[in-house]
Amino acid sequence: MNWIYGDNVDTDVIIPARYLNTKDERELASHCMEDIDKNFSSEVKENDFIVAGYNFGCGSSREHAPLAIKASGIKAVIAKSFARIFYRNAINIGLVIIENSEIQSDVEKNDEIKIDLDNGKIINVTKNKEYSFSPYSEEIQNLINKGGLINYTKEKCKQN
Repeated sequence: MNWIYGDNVDTDVIIPARYLNTKDERELASHCMEDIDKNFSSEVKENDFIVAGYNFGCGSSREHAPLAIKASGIKAVIAKSFARIFYRNAINIGLVIIENSEIQSDVEKNDEIKIDLDNGKIINVTKNKEYSFSPYSEEIQNLINKGGLINYTKEKCKQN
């Protein structure tokens, strides 16, 4: 399933400030998007996608926002653009985020979507449409594959 949102989805609606007193991922996920979409936390499923417009993740620099999204089971956030601090926080915690300016206006809630991170492709299987994006660098892909910067660093330290 795809959760479709517009432009300027800020970190205050991704995870409201009243829940920033916890770092418990399950607790954060249970309140994710509740100020913009009351049904999100109760209906989101593992491997769903968020598809949004411009400037996703604007607002404060809280790491709780991408963490709440990842903990809710979202496979990736696809948006026309991301706020830079949100982008970096998402990579640091291992949340897949993809910039694409076309898919938001084409996708519907129940369209089946697949992503190919290695080749920079998003496939809307339902509509037989393909979209391109710039693939991650090898370094960023390694961070994502390891589940974020902390896991990546722990593994590197073990190797040395």
